[in-house]
Amino acid sequence: MPVPLRRSALLCALLALLTSCAWGGADDESGRLPAAPVGVTAAAGSATSVHVMWNAVSSVAGIKGYEVYRGTTKVEDVPGSQHMVDVTRLRPATPYVFSVRARDTEGLLGPPSREVRATTPAATAADRSAPTRPGELRGRTAGSRAVQLTWAASADDRDVVSYDIYQGDTKIHSVGGNQTAAVVTGLRPGTRYSLTVRARDAADNLSPAGDSVRLTTPGSDDGRGTAPTDFSATTRREADGAYHLDLAWMPPETDGVVTEYQVHLDGRAATSLVFGGTPPRGRATYSFYLGREAGESHRVRIRARLPDGTWGGLSAERTVTTGTTTDR
Repeated sequence: MPVPLRRSALLCALLALLTSCAWGGADDESGRLPAAPVGVTAAAGSATSVHVMWNAVSSVAGIKGYEVYRGTTKVEDVPGSQHMVDVTRLRPATPYVFSVRARDTEGLLGPPSREVRATTPAATAADRSAPTRPGELRGRTAGSRAVQLTWAASADDRDVVSYDIYQGDTKIHSVGGNQTAAVVTGLRPGTRYSLTVRARDAADNLSPAGDSVRLTTPGSDDGRGTAPTDFSATTRREADGAYHLDLAWMPPETDGVVTEYQVHLDGRAATSLVFGGTPPRGRATYSFYLGREAGESHRVRIRARLPDGTWGGLSAERTVTTGTTTDR
């Protein structure tokens, strides 16, 4: 269920926060804590490792880093510029529970994210054979901060557990062994990248790198590939005479989870929504109040906050008029 964040609601929330701070005293820091990370996922990288990802957290003070927990034990400290990590030295064929907390530049530690689970595969005895190198690597830019990659699957005498994506010699991403595509976000505009893919099996044998693909992100964010698609907008009149705007769209393709969207009305940000629980992977819908006057026209677009914390591209623009059921 999406939670709308309108300007009036934001103002009320701010006033409520100021009031609570006044009653709680100077030591009440609950309203200043970083938010709990959302979009947390965990997938086995080998029999002894799990790849954990999460959406970047925004904070007024700025995020200094993230703490990754296995159960109640902190196992990794990650810089604030990253939102993924490989947790290693795990046991084969074992279920694990992970969560993430954000720490801001003032040292305040936010609440834990929801817990996610992953089970490492069984170890294979005396497996010293690495998977074959991934082939046919292709890529294209998706705006100034993302690229989309595809490749041909590797072969292994047992199974490929994961694919690791490298920028030069640095691992920057990982996906499951059943995937042969990835969307890598968090890149810099106007930058040339050389990307390769390597396959990993349960015994942690790593394949040679396949051929590299070289891509240059554009200098300005045109939003290609990061905008919601199949966007539609219609107006609806309730029994009390009020008009509502009904929106529907397909989320952008990302390897993380999109939980937040921003609706633009007549060229300006009008409202935001955050999906609680499990965000939709398929077609998403949302409605909000427009007013009571018939014959009013509005231009509507929507964009998503990507897992790396940046805003994706705006969707196609639709024009709606209250008192009609058409959109264009």
